[in-house]
Amino acid sequence: MSADYSQIELRIMAAFSGDQTMLEAFNNGVDIHTQTASKVFHVGLDEVTGEMRRKAKTINFGIIYGISAFGLSQRLKIPRKEAAQIIDEYFAGFPAVKDYIDQCIEKARGFGYAETILGRRRYLRDINSRNQTDRMFAERNAVNAPIQGSAADMLKIAMIRIHEFMQQERLKSKMILTVHDELVFDAHRDEIELLRVRVDDIMRNAIPMGVKMETGIGTGENWLLAH
Repeated sequence: MSADYSQIELRIMAAFSGDQTMLEAFNNGVDIHTQTASKVFHVGLDEVTGEMRRKAKTINFGIIYGISAFGLSQRLKIPRKEAAQIIDEYFAGFPAVKDYIDQCIEKARGFGYAETILGRRRYLRDINSRNQTDRMFAERNAVNAPIQGSAADMLKIAMIRIHEFMQQERLKSKMILTVHDELVFDAHRDEIELLRVRVDDIMRNAIPMGVKMETGIGTGENWLLAH
C-alpha cells in the first residue's frame, strides 16, 4: 500500500501565506494549477487549456524554490521577458504569497536562519552576503526551507502516530519505506481497509493547518502498481 500527500508543499505555502484565493482553491477542491492558470492568463477556469495548466504547474512549484525569470524562461522555453511577466501576473493574482516570500527573507536576514513549523532551523550564513549569487541562493532557501521542512515535519509526525496505531492494533502489516512525501506499507490483505482509513486520517491531521490536506492511497501486488 502506498500513501502520499497531494501537493503538500503548495498547501503549506497556502496556509503559511494565508492567501485566500489559494486557500479557497484547496479547501473547495479546485485544481490549483488550473486556478493559477486562470489568474496568470486572465481566463475563466473553464477556458484554461492544457498548455496553460502545464505552465502554471511549473510556476507553482518554481515559486516554492524562488525561481527567477531566467530560470522560468529556461524551464518553459520562452523569452525571459515573457517569463518575468508571468511571474508578475502570478504575484498579482496571489498577493499574499509575495508578502510571505518577502517576510521569509526579512526574517532570515534578521535572525540568520529559516524555521519550520515545529521549530527546526536551517542556518543561512550568506543571507546578508555582499556576493549577490551567494545571497540569492540563501534567500531562496529562506523561502523554501520552512515549506519543505514543515512538509517533512508533518510526514515525521504522521509516521510516529501511524507506528503507534499499528502497534496498538497489533497489525501484521509493516510500514517499510518513506520516499519524499510518500509512505509505503507491506500490507496484509485482511488489514488493508483499516490501514487505508486510519493512515489517511492520521496523515491529513498530523499537524493541523488552515488548509485541507489530502492523500492519495493505492494498493497493488507491488509498489509500482500501488503507487
